[in-house]
Amino acid sequence: MSYAIIETGGKQYRVAPGDVISVEKLDAQEGSEIDFNRVLLVSNDSGIQVGKPTVQGVKVVARVNAQARGDKVIVFKYKPKTRYRVKTGHRQSLTQVTISEILSGSSTNDKVAVTRSKKPSQPKKAPRIRRTSDGT
Repeated sequence: MSYAIIETGGKQYRVAPGDVISVEKLDAQEGSEIDFNRVLLVSNDSGIQVGKPTVQGVKVVARVNAQARGDKVIVFKYKPKTRYRVKTGHRQSLTQVTISEILSGSSTNDKVAVTRSKKPSQPKKAPRIRRTSDGT
């Protein structure tokens, strides 16, 4: 199963073909296709490619389903003993997209091998000084 980690709107999303996600509002019409070029990681049958910071030549193609607004978040400010109460709300504008495909570049030189780093060795403890009954 292939998947990618993309960055849009200051957030990161793990996406696979066919996924439906809601992202921060994008300037696109409903039904249009958009490309996400900031791909941080790609996993497919040949392995995992990790970008530094992005994977070159890889993009994720998505179709815009709807421009919508999120659930209302209530903000309530309160100060005791002063009769100060302020209630406001906020609804974030969102874009709902369906991931169509993950397109890989043709160059294979950009692959980064994923290796496990060795555990750092524990520092050696200082030898314990044993005191004798005569105080030395």
